[in-house]
Amino acid sequence: MSTNPQPKHLQGAPSAGKPETGAPQVRRELLAVAREAAAAGAAVLAERGRGRVAADTKSAAGDWVTDFDRRAEMAVRDVIAAARPHDAITGEEYGHTDPAEPSGYRWSIDPLDGTANFVRGIVYYCTSVAVFGPVDGPAVPAAGAHPAKMKTAPAQGAVAPEDGNSLAADGAAMDTGTHGWLAGAINAPALGTEYYAAAGDGAWLIDSTQVAGSGSRRGGSATRAQRLHGGDQNEAGKLLATGFGYDADRRQFQVGALLGLMPGFANVRRIGSAALDLCLVADGTLDAYAEYGTQEFDWAAGALIAAEAGLPVLRPRTNPGWQAAGYLDFDALPAEQATH
Repeated sequence: MSTNPQPKHLQGAPSAGKPETGAPQVRRELLAVAREAAAAGAAVLAERGRGRVAADTKSAAGDWVTDFDRRAEMAVRDVIAAARPHDAITGEEYGHTDPAEPSGYRWSIDPLDGTANFVRGIVYYCTSVAVFGPVDGPAVPAAGAHPAKMKTAPAQGAVAPEDGNSLAADGAAMDTGTHGWLAGAINAPALGTEYYAAAGDGAWLIDSTQVAGSGSRRGGSATRAQRLHGGDQNEAGKLLATGFGYDADRRQFQVGALLGLMPGFANVRRIGSAALDLCLVADGTLDAYAEYGTQEFDWAAGALIAAEAGLPVLRPRTNPGWQAAGYLDFDALPAEQATH
């Protein structure tokens, strides 16, 4: 019998199979912070008017950053720091922040996932917030108790979780059940949707575009959260979602890999937000998602939401690596060949 039934990090709830302690309440408290922080970031994004938004180029053409990214990240950080002054934070725009008295919990935030969509006025963009930490760890000091002085490293040179061996270390800790992704929230203001999950408590959707009592594939309403269970594994006409990087060689590899994944799927969709791709798999709009080379803050919350919806999930252990969710053969995902 295999001693490693989940060789590629197919996790559901970190607490699965473990007796409940005081940890569920801690996770729900973390979720409340995640939802508030994601809503704060989304409120900044909701200030977007009509027309195209001015943007600066980061690493390559199409890899943009806007003032909205920066202001949304600060809004998210302010909420987390006020509620959880002893937690570390890693954000896309401002790097890694360590408290003077660390709690052992770390937040991973993408203030604007889908920046290219946002710049061009395409509605698939969101704020994503998730927290990683000890599954059965003690509650940390409340806000106001022994306030810690936060020190923020610049984005350049910051030791982010996806650097070095930390992805592998996180994966190993998840395998042993000591640590995991505990809570996550994704707020998409242009769609009027909020997705969220706490480990062991399922994945949920609030959809402000749905009138209470009316039907939709996703369900949910502005006043009632709908629990998510993914789509029908046996449904005909399956849709696979993916994304592409900015580097030409990376894109060539991704396109080739996509061709190998297409058998079993009727078509492919490219939404432009990894976080929302994962949510759309969780709510059954899409059937599966696979993308090579995303960053932790892209998938942290969405992968937890998909896992809590009962779906197989693959988190990368190397950077770059594969992030995937839904019903596809994770072992068929090819490793990128080094270029010379």
